[in-house]
Order: sequence, then structure tokens, then C-alpha cells
Amino acid sequence: MDIKLFDSELKVMDVLWKEGDNTAKHIAEVLKETCGWNVNTTYTLIKRCIKKGAIERSEPNFMCHALIPKEDVQEAETNELIDKVYDGSANKLFAALLGRKKLSEEQIDKLKQIVGDLE
Repeated sequence: MDIKLFDSELKVMDVLWKEGDNTAKHIAEVLKETCGWNVNTTYTLIKRCIKKGAIERSEPNFMCHALIPKEDVQEAETNELIDKVYDGSANKLFAALLGRKKLSEEQIDKLKQIVGDLE
């Protein structure tokens, strides 16, 4: 994925990923409630996302549609984190995550299942 989204733009995208296609007005209402943003701020961010190719606008009512799936963004962000903070080593990231807190038996079983699926 070549599109780099900032945290504020990801908040706009998150509304679309959670709720599906929606009007810019609705997105602004959600982000006013959750982030305290005014309408102009949200509209500016939507327009930036449109310019970057992350959102498609259609009429009537300034309808917004996410052009990139959340999974693509998660993968790109994870890869950037691994490269930037963990010297490109997924093992170091994994070790850091596991070392942060005591995992429940259920969480450990889930991780074993994920690793098993990768083998």
C-alpha cells in the first residue's frame, strides 16, 4: 500500500470501516462526538483522504466510500512499526508484546493457533 495516512485521517477512515458508506455530514457528527472536532476539520480531512485516493466521493449528499480496506492499512502500519522500532525484526516485536504482561491461558492458546496456521 502506497498511501500514507495520518492518525487524524485514520479516524475518518475508521468511521467508514465500522459503519460502511456514509455522508460527510454523518462522519462529521460521529467525530464531533468522539473527538470534539468541528465540521470544517472533518471535511478538510475527508478531502485530504479523497486527494490521497483513500476515499471516493459521490453525490448526492457528499457520500463517502472507503477505497482501501482496513487490513491493508493495518499491514502497512505494522510493517512500518517493525522497520522503524524493531530493526525490521518481527521476532523483536513479538517478544516485546509477549513480555509486556501476563497472558491468559486463552490468549496463549490463540497465539499457538496463529503460529500453527503460519507453519
